Amino acid sequence: MTAEILDYDEALAAFDPVLGLEVHVELNTRSKMFCGCSTEFGAEPNTQTCPVCLGLPGSLPVVNAKAVESAIRIGLALGCEIAPWCRFARKNYFYPDMTKDFQTSQYDEPIAYNGSVTVEVDGEPYEIAIERAHMEEDAGKLLHVGGATGRIHGAEYSLLDYNRAGVPLIEIVTKPIRGTGAKAPEVARAYVSFLRDMLRSLGVSDVRMEQGSLRCDANLSLMPKGTVELGTRTETKNVNSLRSVADALRYEIRRQAAVLSAGGRVIQETRHWHEDGGYTSPGRNKEQAEDYRYFPEPDLVPIAPSREWVEELRSTLPEMPAVRAKRLQSEWGFTDREFGDVVAGSAIELIEATVAAGATPASARKWWLTELARRANEADVELSELAITPAQVAEVQRLVEAGTVNDQLARQVIDGVLAGEGEPDEVVRARGLAVVSDTGALEAAVDKAIAADPDAAQKVRDGKVQAAGALIGAVMRDMRGQADAAAVRALLLQRLS
Repeated sequence: MTAEILDYDEALAAFDPVLGLEVHVELNTRSKMFCGCSTEFGAEPNTQTCPVCLGLPGSLPVVNAKAVESAIRIGLALGCEIAPWCRFARKNYFYPDMTKDFQTSQYDEPIAYNGSVTVEVDGEPYEIAIERAHMEEDAGKLLHVGGATGRIHGAEYSLLDYNRAGVPLIEIVTKPIRGTGAKAPEVARAYVSFLRDMLRSLGVSDVRMEQGSLRCDANLSLMPKGTVELGTRTETKNVNSLRSVADALRYEIRRQAAVLSAGGRVIQETRHWHEDGGYTSPGRNKEQAEDYRYFPEPDLVPIAPSREWVEELRSTLPEMPAVRAKRLQSEWGFTDREFGDVVAGSAIELIEATVAAGATPASARKWWLTELARRANEADVELSELAITPAQVAEVQRLVEAGTVNDQLARQVIDGVLAGEGEPDEVVRARGLAVVSDTGALEAAVDKAIAADPDAAQKVRDGKVQAAGALIGAVMRDMRGQADAAAVRALLLQRLS
């Protein structure tokens, strides 16, 4: 059930939001953090487990070297210092998703710390200070059966899948983010989007938010205008889409502002984001400081990356997203507004791949940000999740440029590709979508349109060329869109000259 909330502008007139973002990244290593079990997503429940990740007595963990390498590369990309010596700790808590009753994590000695990145919102830069990036293992997954919400409250029983338990995680934690004002939700979204793009470019994670390999815990508190003391925060857990990050924070700003304006106090707690209703609800109370009883993991040796290894890994870093974005904008010749739309639509990689497949930047942008963006919105999926590849989009454009199809027919070609009917040229053949090049058929359709609308024809003869639009439309309808509009126009004007 939604709570009382203030108008957003009213909330921002009275309070300044302070953000804190904790992003969990599942690494794409083939095996888990401390054992050899597979990390493949979607396997049958509890088929990717062993004594180590189940924490059975006598089992001993071994650190995944590739995960450590990925952690260092992530830290370097975030501008962090890399610890010359760090170790793992046991984070003790009792919850059924972790059979050991503790999570192997890092506490006061993270592998990377003190970094910063810069993101842009509407052309304005915002610096995000990074507190730490530390290594840990993921927990298992609980499925609550029964009840109306899928949450534990009201459920009849719960099922446990430990396949995910032990998958390598990097948790990236920001320092408090102040000074974002009304743009706070958009800054948070831009930051998570930046991380997703950066991690993808590093090749360390598939960053699929819908599968949980990139998850954001969004912390928010409000300060009354003119004060500097941080307010009580809430933590909205496991937000799993860019849009939801912004929407959840916007809702929390309005909800907390309503509580404070009414003389109440914000409760320090976790909260759950309800995508369907657009609101948060209480989770676990965190009024009292939690004591996880951290202590050094006795079964794992410390990690001590040499300076030579760190510098070697630094040399493997790819071009960072912000630098790449500026280069691509220059190469593509897009205005700031045009490129801003590309960034907002999360379409940089898609357009880049489409251009690499032979399309012009302008045509690639047109298809991804109009026709395909509309279809993604209708299906409520990310643009990259559509069942069409950049190479196929480039092929659709090639068919348009070759005169095989026009833009209207190209949309039907896209329909066919999305429906799984094959490659664009196969869809054209199967659906009979090719533009009619038979001059006789075009002439017959033009003559028919002239005869059916003598008034429009006479206006064209009298020099009112704009009246040809009605005749062109009639021909296109008669030809089921399978005519070249420019050729139809030229033939009409020739007939009526």
